[in-house]
Amino acid sequence: MLAVLVPPAAAQVAATADYLAKMDTDGDGRVSLAEYQAWMSYAFDGMDRDGDGVLAPWEQPGGRGRTITRAEHLARLADRFHRQDADGDGFLDARELAAPPR
Repeated sequence: MLAVLVPPAAAQVAATADYLAKMDTDGDGRVSLAEYQAWMSYAFDGMDRDGDGVLAPWEQPGGRGRTITRAEHLARLADRFHRQDADGDGFLDARELAAPPR
């Protein structure tokens, strides 16, 4: 049986402005790396059933896959964040959040 993670209702958004509003926890109109990582980690956190900061194969959809540490997960998110940060200012604005992945 394939397990599908559905984000909590509070995480579901319909427009870029909604993403910005949800991710921007300090209300400065832009998303920092820390805010991005916190928002984008809901699935990892939901799958990490034993709370050890490691996704073992048994915790992943289908019960298989390679082990993923929280540090690896955060590093991947940081890489994605920096690729989206088109102007290189260390933050994502609404335009950068709406842009296709780079």
